[in-house]
Amino acid sequence: MELTHYARRKSHAVRIGSVIVGDEHPIAVQSMTNTDTNNVAASVAQIERIDRAGGKIVRLTAQGKREGEALGPIVAQLRTEGFSTAIVADIHFLPEVAAVAAKYVDKVRINPGNYRLDRGELEALIAQCKERGVALRIGVNHGSLAKRVFDEYGDTPEGMVFSAMEFLRICRREAFDQVVVSMKSSNTRVMVAAYRLLVEAMEQEGMTYPIHLGVTEAGNGLEGRIKSAVGIGALLADGIGDTIRVSLTEAPENEIPTAQLLADYFTRRAGRFTVEHPERYSSTVYRRRSSVQIPVVHDEDLSGFRILEAVSENPTAELRAAILNLEVADEPVVVRRRYADKELEQVAVKAAADLGPLLLDGLADGIWIDAPEQEAAAIREVELMILQAARVRFSHTEYIACPSCGRTLYDIETTLAEIRSKTSHLKNLRIGVMGCIVNGPGEMADADYGYVGAAPGRITLYKGRQVIEKNIPQEEALDRLIALIKANGDWIEP
Repeated sequence: MELTHYARRKSHAVRIGSVIVGDEHPIAVQSMTNTDTNNVAASVAQIERIDRAGGKIVRLTAQGKREGEALGPIVAQLRTEGFSTAIVADIHFLPEVAAVAAKYVDKVRINPGNYRLDRGELEALIAQCKERGVALRIGVNHGSLAKRVFDEYGDTPEGMVFSAMEFLRICRREAFDQVVVSMKSSNTRVMVAAYRLLVEAMEQEGMTYPIHLGVTEAGNGLEGRIKSAVGIGALLADGIGDTIRVSLTEAPENEIPTAQLLADYFTRRAGRFTVEHPERYSSTVYRRRSSVQIPVVHDEDLSGFRILEAVSENPTAELRAAILNLEVADEPVVVRRRYADKELEQVAVKAAADLGPLLLDGLADGIWIDAPEQEAAAIREVELMILQAARVRFSHTEYIACPSCGRTLYDIETTLAEIRSKTSHLKNLRIGVMGCIVNGPGEMADADYGYVGAAPGRITLYKGRQVIEKNIPQEEALDRLIALIKANGDWIEP
């Protein structure tokens, strides 16, 4: 089989205010505010910062009618101040709020998990969107599938695809094509599998809706950027993706440079590579190609490994082809790539996007980042972060942290830093730090422990999916989280 890269999947154009995504248009980058939507001045100021950073699509939460109505003066003030930023309303739990928001914004994002299809709610929203020229995003979240879907499919990529396709078929039946679709998860393996399955399902039914890419709850700092780059990079390498968001637990304008780096990095790609065993890389059931159980980094024992180095402008496809065409099919492989960038973040994001997908697909058994401008210790840490983001080797505490939005019930950026300072020494643990209950319990389903906003100044603690303590004062929550970890035998002294 011959694969051509970089060729983006065929999609049709969708207009989101002043921005067009899909078709031949550049990959658009976007972000989401973390202000209270009722605070018009603060929301406008943050949108303008995101726009100046290069994010021309900005989403705001509208969790109630009051927030939905606040979108009107926000958009009006932006236009008065000369900003043409495309504004998106994010709707959860209350479908009737979508009707309010659609009076003012350029796109409405809805979660299928909050809709009942027997009430005509979606058809009514589509009619309203048609009237005003408002686009729609069908935003499926791994952590918030409808109960009927969860009961049949469980918490799986297949369930996510089923949920999306139900809604896309209604959009097509209603002759409404101004639709974008997303399949987000904090688990990179689930996220990539869901998008690949969705593309396959859409192709079978002749659908060309543009795709919005993102890894939810990626965290912050270099680790958050690497996790996003592994998941988004795997799909961009397949030619999938028309608009992207890098979700970081930081000021939202900080998301834009990383998103733009990824968009630009893949747009320049070209090349043709022959692949003899494509079935090995498209499976949604993870399996390793070799018998190696713990993938390695460059300064560990590499005896017995074949070193494959990418030299083309399309390293993922080049290395994938080389691995799948080995004479000894299960020969252990370390993938290597040189990066001359002077900034560590540039090296980390590019390497995660290039090499992470090969680990995610079970093809590679180790990673070697050749970066002569960087310190060896820093590169080793980046390599370990990529292995962890690809979910093949866990070497430090992983934080599943939401980027925060207007629904967030506490200062999540400061809180995450405090939790990190007390727990980063722990081994092989996942801690969820979530701003509210909208996606919190679902998206942190893989976490060992969870810290979730329950009400202003109140936190609920989880062990796995089980609630351990409800609505405790935030000033006590970190100490109680540590006590919970100790009580379950997962604590080690720093």
